[in-house]
Amino acid sequence: MTDRRLREQMCLLAKSLFDRGLTGGSTGNISARTEDGGLLVSPTGTSFGRLDPARLSHFDPQGNLVSGDAPTKEMPLHAAFYDTRSTAGAVVHLHSCHSVAWSMMPEVDPDNFLPPLTPYAIMKLGKVKLLPFFRPGDPAMGAAVRGLAGKRTAVMLANHGPVVAGKDVEAACNAIEELEDTARLAMLMRGYDANMLSPAQVTDLVTHFDVEWDT
Repeated sequence: MTDRRLREQMCLLAKSLFDRGLTGGSTGNISARTEDGGLLVSPTGTSFGRLDPARLSHFDPQGNLVSGDAPTKEMPLHAAFYDTRSTAGAVVHLHSCHSVAWSMMPEVDPDNFLPPLTPYAIMKLGKVKLLPFFRPGDPAMGAAVRGLAGKRTAVMLANHGPVVAGKDVEAACNAIEELEDTARLAMLMRGYDANMLSPAQVTDLVTHFDVEWDT
């Protein structure tokens, strides 16, 4: 994909997420690999609803900022995914309401954040790791992701928001939307005796769709 097309796609998808209330104000950040191995990153303090393609932070393959505005303070988080997952072509981080709410619930399994309510989160995300709370911008978030050794495509930052890596921008955005939708379902079903997918059904999905499923 050309540099211009990638910039336009990043801004278009970010605005779609913003317009549907999946992140608000100046929250959230997005990045993507360029054809030459560099990165395009949303600048610090910007709104997903008003990103300017020409002002995205542009890093060369050596990690030097070569053009655009100063990048998001969550760069260590993005870099951790790119450095540990060779298939990562894009990373998205949101402050989506229902996933944040679900991260506060005492019954949540930190090793498998989302309950098996539908097949789609399993197919698109695998197991999501719930990480503890970190101060926004804390480089320790990146260290925590590196500690997973590339075994997870998505993490949930407790009391903060989800972070998802995908093969490209569209895949990462689709997956993080699935994460938020599943968290919303979990909140809606909380307190009910819901019929979740059985362990056998989960195993069948993982096998049939060749899902990365860290055990």
